[in-house]
Amino acid sequence: MLKASNVPIVDADVIAREVVEPGMPALEKIKKAFGDDVLLPDGALDRKKLGSIIFNDEGKRKQLNAIVHPAVRKAMLWQVLAFWIRGHKYCVMDVPLLIEGGLWQLVAQVVVVYCSEELQLQRLMLRDGSSREDATSRLKSQLPITEKVAYADIVIDNSGSKQDLERHIDGLLQKLEKQSGWSWRLSWLVPPIGLLRALWILLWRRVARRPKRSSK
Repeated sequence: MLKASNVPIVDADVIAREVVEPGMPALEKIKKAFGDDVLLPDGALDRKKLGSIIFNDEGKRKQLNAIVHPAVRKAMLWQVLAFWIRGHKYCVMDVPLLIEGGLWQLVAQVVVVYCSEELQLQRLMLRDGSSREDATSRLKSQLPITEKVAYADIVIDNSGSKQDLERHIDGLLQKLEKQSGWSWRLSWLVPPIGLLRALWILLWRRVARRPKRSSK
């Protein structure tokens, strides 16, 4: 829906797949850490095999994250800079593990798309054709959605229909446009100002910002 409104998106899932393609440094590190068993015959990453390892082993999951996350963050930063250079007012960073990875401290607004854990589970099973056990293991590898809400500046309720969600997205875009105001152009025309604003957001997130108590 955001793409349909021409909002620039930095998609962490897409980037995460790109940084582990054959020939990329991250894939070589994964091979060294987990062995040749996590590779397909053509040398590509066997995501299903690797997933079965990390979703039931927190230590292995942290080991994988330590390899993939830095590469993903670097690629995301370059995409954000590219959008800024092109003169976009803002961009949306679509990051499933925004909270777990600590990246919530590096953005101006945290938007959490919320539905109940049971609805999450049902939708995951329907999307992937997975068993309840496998879907539960996947969800348990992430922070519970109710805890993520505590970090949110904006919560979008995704429990209803597609039309309901569209209305919420329209409201989000109106809010982002209003917050951008005219100052974004000054930051774009005078890069040092943009840099100082970005550093201020970083400082604010690290020092002053604290998760709010969830009402869910």
